[in-house]
Amino acid sequence: MATDLELLEIEIETLWATDHRGRLVNTRKAIVRAAPHLVMGVSNDGQIAAIGHEVPDGLAVELQGAVAGAPLSPPTTPPASITHCEHLLKNAVGPVVLSSGPGYVIPRNAAFESAAVILHSDDGNAESLRDQIPKRPNWSAEEWNLLLDGFFGPWAVATIGGKVIAICHTARLADRGAEAGVWTDPDFRGQGHAAAVTAAWASLLAPSGRHLFYSTSATNLSSQRVAARLNLHPIGWMWQLSGPRTV
Repeated sequence: MATDLELLEIEIETLWATDHRGRLVNTRKAIVRAAPHLVMGVSNDGQIAAIGHEVPDGLAVELQGAVAGAPLSPPTTPPASITHCEHLLKNAVGPVVLSSGPGYVIPRNAAFESAAVILHSDDGNAESLRDQIPKRPNWSAEEWNLLLDGFFGPWAVATIGGKVIAICHTARLADRGAEAGVWTDPDFRGQGHAAAVTAAWASLLAPSGRHLFYSTSATNLSSQRVAARLNLHPIGWMWQLSGPRTV
């Protein structure tokens, strides 16, 4: 069984693609996730660092050394080396922004019921959803149709009266992991719909054998409540130093 630190490493490799040097690069499928300069994954049993492709090679070695040599802090506490890494990056690449949030593993047998009708990517109902583009900001008709066609991977949708009120889609699909992307209509939040579609999505991915991940930001308490409803196992915390445009 993988340790929390190993799972955190797999989640990072799921969230961001890597180049031939093992550096983080932007992803295109299914969401554009800009690569940060540095991601520190901190669990109760260790910490790791992943470096963005834009960071100069010499600085990348220095950042890795700073993380490896730092004492271990509790996952939710800013790592001991984060201020030093922030200073190094500012001097080399300009302004950086610190962000963080928890990562979770979704069990393959996750289950949660809501009052909505749950539709799946494999049940032949995609056509009934073509004109039900969610209110999610910046989700175009083209992206919605690609999603329904399975281009990004499996999905699960909650509907009430034919209206899409929550969705869990495959935000990232990699060899060893898949990341859940969850959205709920603001008028229907707090009613368990996000938990229901996340559990349904997990059931679709379970046969693949991949580790199934759910992550959010430190400030997104509603998303963290979804994790609590599903009793997801927290594997650690991801601390990111990014250029202002990538946060």
